[in-house]
Amino acid sequence: MNHSPENQPRSLLALDFGLRRIGIASGSCITDTASALVTLEARDGKPNWDKLDKLVREWNPDILLLGLPTSTSGEDTEMTATVRNFADSLKSRYEIPVEFVDERYTSVEAEALLKEQRRLGIKSRRVQKADIDSLAARLIAESWMRENKSRP
Repeated sequence: MNHSPENQPRSLLALDFGLRRIGIASGSCITDTASALVTLEARDGKPNWDKLDKLVREWNPDILLLGLPTSTSGEDTEMTATVRNFADSLKSRYEIPVEFVDERYTSVEAEALLKEQRRLGIKSRRVQKADIDSLAARLIAESWMRENKSRP
C-alpha cells in the first residue's frame, strides 16, 4: 500500500503470528526504528486478547503489520489462511489498518542474530523461542519501513 506523506503512519506494531506464540515489536516511522517488545502466548492461534488490547492502547499504533507466511516460492500455505483470518479479527477489533509483510526467513534470521549475539557475549542467556518471535516481529517492521521509505 502506498502512503502519501500526509497519511504516512507514524507508529506501528508488527506481529509475528504463530499458533503458540505471537511476537510483537513496535516501530516509529519518524525515527525509522523498531524494537522487539514482547512475545504473547497463544492457544491455537488465539492470543491473550487482554494483553494485546493493553499493548494496542499503550502504543496507539497508526497501523498493524502482520507477517504473512508463504512457501519459499511465495505460494500460500495452510498457515497463510489462518493469518488472514487473524488479520480480519485485528481489523474489526481495533479499527486500525492491517498490512501484510512477507515474513519468509524472518524467524531463521532472528535466530541466527540472537545466536551471534550470544556467541559475542552481547546476550548472556540461551536463545529462547519467545526471543526469536519478538525479534522476527522487529524484522517484519524494519522490512516494511525499508519498503515504504523507498516509495514516492
